[in-house]
Amino acid sequence: MTLKFEANQLRAYFVCGTQDVVGQSLVTVVDQALAAGITAYQFRDKGASQLTTAARYQLGQELREHCAAAEVPFIVDDDVDLALALQADGIHVGQSDDQVQRVLEQVGQQMFVGLSCSTLAEVEQANQIAGIAYLGSGPIFPTTSKLDADPVVGLAGLAQLVQVSHYPIVAIGGITENELPAIAATGAAGAAVISMLANSDDYQRTVWAMLAAPFEE
Repeated sequence: MTLKFEANQLRAYFVCGTQDVVGQSLVTVVDQALAAGITAYQFRDKGASQLTTAARYQLGQELREHCAAAEVPFIVDDDVDLALALQADGIHVGQSDDQVQRVLEQVGQQMFVGLSCSTLAEVEQANQIAGIAYLGSGPIFPTTSKLDADPVVGLAGLAQLVQVSHYPIVAIGGITENELPAIAATGAAGAAVISMLANSDDYQRTVWAMLAAPFEE
């Protein structure tokens, strides 16, 4: 059974794939993040990932089961076929991936859909599309986790996007624990992180910092 989308699931949103935890088990990393209290997990296995399609499906199946046991939404990045095969709770798509309208038609009511938007024009366009659950906006700060990242949005830019958006926004890109209060002050619903958590020496502390930030309910 898939989980319904709620904006508070964006508070402590972990994005991670095998390329982000080289030399470690992704399942172990995600299990630690789940135990620490993340509110959503996005399976984003791409770029430097060496997995075959079959291996990615097998890994995704295990991660999906662990998220379900923890009652945390399991979200697949970009890949509609994989998301449907894994019965994911959600799928996240970018501006350059499949057109979001096409994805909405393909998944119907089976899962929620998130969309990356980094400019006012993209947010205004998203406002015209019914059925989107949330927007992911960034990078807020410079990031090394995505080689194809958009230009830096900044805190002032994020505040503008939040003001215009009809949908809750999760901020992503170059975020550290120290910046969480400033991100929350923009009205964002949460923070999505890759390296901040994947490289943390204390998952509990890092996730607690995300949960403690006064994000918009």
